[in-house]
Amino acid sequence: MSMAGLVAISRTPLSVIFLGLWLAGCGVNTIPTLEEQAKAKLSDVSNQYQRRADLIPNLVETVRGYAKQERETLEAVVNARAKATSIQITPDAATDPEKLKQFQEAQGQLSSALGRLIAVSENYPDLKSNQNFLALQSQLEGTENRIAVARRDYIEAVRAFNTELRTFPGILWAKSLYSGQKPMEPFSVAEDVKRAPPVKF
Repeated sequence: MSMAGLVAISRTPLSVIFLGLWLAGCGVNTIPTLEEQAKAKLSDVSNQYQRRADLIPNLVETVRGYAKQERETLEAVVNARAKATSIQITPDAATDPEKLKQFQEAQGQLSSALGRLIAVSENYPDLKSNQNFLALQSQLEGTENRIAVARRDYIEAVRAFNTELRTFPGILWAKSLYSGQKPMEPFSVAEDVKRAPPVKF
């Protein structure tokens, strides 16, 4: 056998080994990448809920100016907002079902209270035509849409991450390099609060 033939044979096993290692390396970063994407999406959800919470004091004050006798409804909104903003959600909560549940319940209660506040405004034609109220109503409507989009994006990011942990080749990396990784919790909302508060008139 010629020298060239020996060199070709000796290179073949090495190239097979290198090719195998290269192929095995594909996907090794997928799990942490998907995890970071899901955490970022959860932060987006939190930011949109905070945006909504920031609108509420002005909305409450505007309604209070026209509907002082609706004290109970106004107090319910203020209390629900206080509870919702007291529960801070961090990216690490994605793997903590109890923390995520508390956050979701508080936001759901705030959505219900807001829905009642908007319904009360129907009884006050002067309030419904107030420019400040109309601007706040428009901002609230836009924020509710942003919340829905942020929740949808987070749910999709969690689905991708959890799927990677359970399917090949991700399951190999999950068991070997990322054995401490837990599946993330999807963001779910009770049926009665899935719909955004009705803010259109």
